[in-house]
Amino acid sequence: MTDARRVLGFLDITGDFDPTLMWVLGSALLVSAVGQGWVLRRVQPRFSLHFQLPAARGVDARLLLGAALFGVGWGWAGYCPGPAIAGLAVASREALWFVPSMFAGFWLHDRFVR
Repeated sequence: MTDARRVLGFLDITGDFDPTLMWVLGSALLVSAVGQGWVLRRVQPRFSLHFQLPAARGVDARLLLGAALFGVGWGWAGYCPGPAIAGLAVASREALWFVPSMFAGFWLHDRFVR
């Protein structure tokens, strides 16, 4: 997932489609589902007094806008936050541009959206 060309190839369903990322996403989903089931069967988390689950249950315009922005950014840059930060370890030129821009977006959100 740190190779932006593979991500863009995965998202290009009408052109040069690359299904490799499907295995990464499927494996992550499986590990996450098993881990979440195991954790939520516990009475209390290991390092906290209680579980901190999201209070919001519905889908609203803010959630949809955030998801759309995330998807557009992922499709445009070929990176999402985790792999972009991992890309810094190999001094990926794209990651060196993407990560500061991502943090600028975080800062702008905290400054102007509340």
